[in-house]
Order: sequence, then structure tokens, then C-alpha cells
Amino acid sequence: MSTTAHEETLGFQTEVKQLLHLMIHSLYSNREIFLRELISNAADACDKLRYAALDNDALYEGDSELRIEIEHDQAAGTVTVRDNGIGMSRAEVIQNLGTIARSGTAEFLKQLSGEQQKDARLIGQFGVGFYSSFIVADEVTVRTRKAGTEHGDGVEWRSKGEGEFTVADIDRELHGTEIVLHLKKDAGEFADDYRLKSLVRKYSDHIEVPVRMPSVDVERNDEGEEIPGTEKIRWENVNEATALWVRPKSDVSDDDYKAFYKHVAHDFSDPLSWSHNKVEGKLEYTNLLYVPGRAPFDLYERDGSRGVKLYVQRVFIMDDAEQFLPIYLRFIKGVLDTRELSLNVSRELLQQDPKVEKIKSALTKRGLDMLKKLAKDKEAYQTFWNTFGSVLKEGPAEDFANREKIAALLRFSSTHTDSSTQDQSLSDYVERMQEGQKKIYYIVADSFNAAKSSPHLEIFRKKGIEVLLLSDRIDEWLMSHLTDFDGKSFIDVAKGELDLGDIEGEEEKKAQEETAKAKEELVKRVQDALGEEVQEVKVTHRLTDSPACVVLPEHEMGYQMRRIMEAAGQPVPDVKPILELNPEHALVARLESAEGASFSDLARILLDQAIIAEGGRLDDPAAYVKRLNALLTA
Repeated sequence: MSTTAHEETLGFQTEVKQLLHLMIHSLYSNREIFLRELISNAADACDKLRYAALDNDALYEGDSELRIEIEHDQAAGTVTVRDNGIGMSRAEVIQNLGTIARSGTAEFLKQLSGEQQKDARLIGQFGVGFYSSFIVADEVTVRTRKAGTEHGDGVEWRSKGEGEFTVADIDRELHGTEIVLHLKKDAGEFADDYRLKSLVRKYSDHIEVPVRMPSVDVERNDEGEEIPGTEKIRWENVNEATALWVRPKSDVSDDDYKAFYKHVAHDFSDPLSWSHNKVEGKLEYTNLLYVPGRAPFDLYERDGSRGVKLYVQRVFIMDDAEQFLPIYLRFIKGVLDTRELSLNVSRELLQQDPKVEKIKSALTKRGLDMLKKLAKDKEAYQTFWNTFGSVLKEGPAEDFANREKIAALLRFSSTHTDSSTQDQSLSDYVERMQEGQKKIYYIVADSFNAAKSSPHLEIFRKKGIEVLLLSDRIDEWLMSHLTDFDGKSFIDVAKGELDLGDIEGEEEKKAQEETAKAKEELVKRVQDALGEEVQEVKVTHRLTDSPACVVLPEHEMGYQMRRIMEAAGQPVPDVKPILELNPEHALVARLESAEGASFSDLARILLDQAIIAEGGRLDDPAAYVKRLNALLTA
């Protein structure tokens, strides 16, 4: 680092260096995106000044007409974007332009695949829009002064994107920020009036802050010739400069909605769906909500950004107002503009205002209705589910009032298709239920293959009864809060007594009772041999191919949840499984004829195998292998 009295040269944060390297080497296939990002940042700066000036009007410094200006100089090969927004201090310049403050950047860099188009979309999720300047510029200069500081107390930032940047104190009267792009030789097309205006209209027409460009008026003589020295600069608005959400829906095109989403979400891809509504009556507000097509990098981070952009009477108040949507809908982006809150509202006040809870309830319903509508497009909804399904599964525990609505939106794998794709709804399952079936059956395992291959499914496959196959980490927790759907209760096929209801006939049940009675002696011998290792031993009719399986008591924690809690360092209570034997299997017949140590070893082998089949862990794997080898060589 080298310094002078008012100037210092600093190195970029490591992640920034990597990011700049990618951008400078043409990571973006769509170079024109840079202008949208710079205008979006400038609009945010204007919004922040408007909000700060609510408490201190002097911050405007006599210039309350917020605006964004774009100029170009073809001869010099430059494009300048300036705003009269909040501006930055020296410390903020170093923080905002020298580091990527948002967490998760390292994870982003890991996700880069080498496919330029795919990687370009990822960049927008990480709040690094400013660095897109280096796609078209080989040098960038930023001049800024924070509103409210001493006139002349400005800062200049310069960089060629080669690993370091220079920060210097400058004499700057105007507050706000000015960015000068020194265009690369192959980016000269952007120093063109028509090109810039078309990009503003294409990407930023919805920005509420006016985006202006200069136009030169020249006086002409009677012959229509220009009179030298009469040139006058006239600034004209290029964008519509009307908040999109206050415009009638009939006046807003799909392209307008998509462009506004990209501004709000800082995303490069289109949203899957949106909902635009104006509510009048006891509560007055307008909301524009979006379902993204891809997940933000911080979706599962406790401190990740979530919530809507909050406006009060069209005055920007805050980003990420999370109080208006439940956590399980944290992927939804958008804008809320209301008259119901005061302009000096804070996050703390939002938590205490009863109107907030009413608006939250309404927006939650709106979000769920939006997903219900999206579900009619199976392909689009599958994209949503693959991206956000695990988040939506948090809903039944958090939102009891909307549990049935959320359940209808859930998707699962099942034995109906035996595909790992989670594309089966509970409504689909209920429609396919057999005559006499009154329960919705499911099984939870660590993986799809483990669920699909579980011995517990054997009787269900034989009778053609569909079973939901659950393997996400959250699934067992989900099912502990999702007790019924459409009047049908959920049954975990690996817990408690097997109850097929009216699907089994009386003769079948009678035969099962007779078999159980005939095997009473065998059951007692196995129980004595295993002792305290099991809670109970019994014969079963749930198996057709396997010799044995373990079943947990109905209300006990399952193996999946136990492993998750153990991995998190949480204590879990000991539980003894129930061992169920298949009386028709050859190994059980062999067990019945065995004596002494051979009987004890075979009984333990059957127990250990059953535990392994359920994804459980053996306390003494070596002893199991030794017994199995003895059996194989006998």
C-alpha cells in the first residue's frame, strides 16, 4: 500500500480480484447489462436520500429534485452516470467499492462452472452490480460526496480492475455520485446517444427517479442553417419515471414486470410468476410480489436478506422488510407501498404495529395463491419446487392457519412413479387411493434409494398401495407438523402397528392371527436371545421378501431426525426397536430350527440386518461381520 497526504492505493479484497478477473475476461455475454446495474444503484442512492431527508430536509442542500443523468463523449470514449442521491464518505467508498461486503461470495465463486452464460446469471445474486462496469470499461472513476458533509469534502475512487484501486480526497461541491467509464476499444458502441437511450428504455423505464440525457438545441437562421455559438443544453427525461406498482395493471406489460423484478431482486433471470394488487378499504396498500426463478445464495443463511422493499406513500423506507412475509416465503421478492404506516417507521416499530400483522396475513395469502396459480403450469412449478421446495416445507410448522393450503402445494416422490423427482401432489395421491383406503402412507429415509428399497414397502407394493417416499433432511420434521390432508391422516409405515384398514379382508386378518399364534414359541425364544436390545419381537405380515425389519414405536423420533440431532450435538433419548419377523422367509425357518449359540447368532444377524436396512448404525459392526461370516461358512 502506498499513500500520500490525501491519496492512498489499496488492494482489492481477494474475492473482488477473482470476480473482476471473470468480468474483464467477458464473463457476461450481455454486456449492456452494466447500464441497468449502475442506474439501479443510482436510484437506490436517491431513495436513501429521500428517506434520510424526512428527518433532515437540509440534506437536500437546496436540490430536492432527485435525478439520474447520463452523458457520453464519443471522442474521449467515456460514459458518465451521475446522481444527486445520498453519496458516500471515504470509508464507505473503500467498503462498498473495495470489498464485497455481502457474505457468501466465496460460496458463489465455488459455484462458477465455466459455462459463461450460467455463471453470468449467478453474479446478479451477489450484489456486485457495480463491478459490471469493467465489462465495458478498462478504467472506472468514481467521484462522490455524502449529503450533509462539508461542501468540497469529496472522494475520488479510480481503478483499472487489475487488483488495486486508488482513493483520494477531492474538492467536490455536489452531493451524490458520478461514475465515469473509460470504455474499452471494443465497447465504443455505448458512447452513442441512441444506444444509451434505447438501453434506458429497455431496462430502466420503470425507475421512479427520472433518468435524463442532454439534448443540444441550436438556433437557426432564415435559411435553416445552424448559428454558431447558440448551442444550448436541454436535459430531457428518457424513462417514464413512474413507479411501476402505482400504474394500472392494464398499462403494464409482461416485459415491464420482468424488468422491474430484475431491478428489485438484482437478478439477471426472469421471475416465474408475479402478483400485482391494490387494496382499498380498512387498510390501503399496493403490493407487487414475485416468485424468482432461481434461489439467492443466502437462502438458507440465518442473516440472509429477505422481505420486500417497503415504501410509505411512495417514499422508500427500507430494503428487506421481513415483517410482512413469513420465513417460509422468504424467497418472494417485491414491493409494498402503504399509507398505513408513518414515514419515520423503523424495524422495531414494525414489530409492534398491529396493522403490520394484518398486512402480513394478506400478503401471505397472496403469496400462496400465486403459487397455487403457478402450480397449474406443471413445468414451471417443477422449476419452483426444485429450487424452493425445501423452504416451503417449513410452512406447516410455522403457519398453522394456512397448513392445508401449504400442504396442497407440497410435492413428493412416491411409489406411483418410483422416480426421485418430487412431482406428486397430495391431491394426486388422494385421487389414486384404493377403495377402502383411509390413510396417506409415507416413509422417511436418508436417501431416495433407501426409501424406495425399504422392506417396509413390500406389503404395500404387493397390494398396489401408494407410499410417499421422503428423503429431504427436513421431511421427518415436516411430517411431525403435517398430521392430515383432505380429512386423511398420515401414517409412517416404519412406525407402530401396520394398519391397512378395510383394504385387508376379514379372512386375511384371521390368517394373520393364526400365524402369530403358531409362532409364539419362536417369538419368545428370539426375545430371550436379544434381551434388552429390542423392545419387543413379533411376527409380521408387512414383509414379503425380507426376513425381518425393525419398527419404531408410533410416537418415537425416527432414525433420520436422530442422526440430524446427533450431528448437531443435541442429545437424543435411547430407543429400543421392535423386531418383526417374516414367518414365510427361509431364514426365519432356519432360525426356528437352530439351537444354542447358532440360534442366538442368527437372531442377532437378523436384527442387525434390519437396522442397516433402515439406515441405522450398529453399535458393534465387527461382531456383526464375524457372525455373518460364521453363518456363510457353516
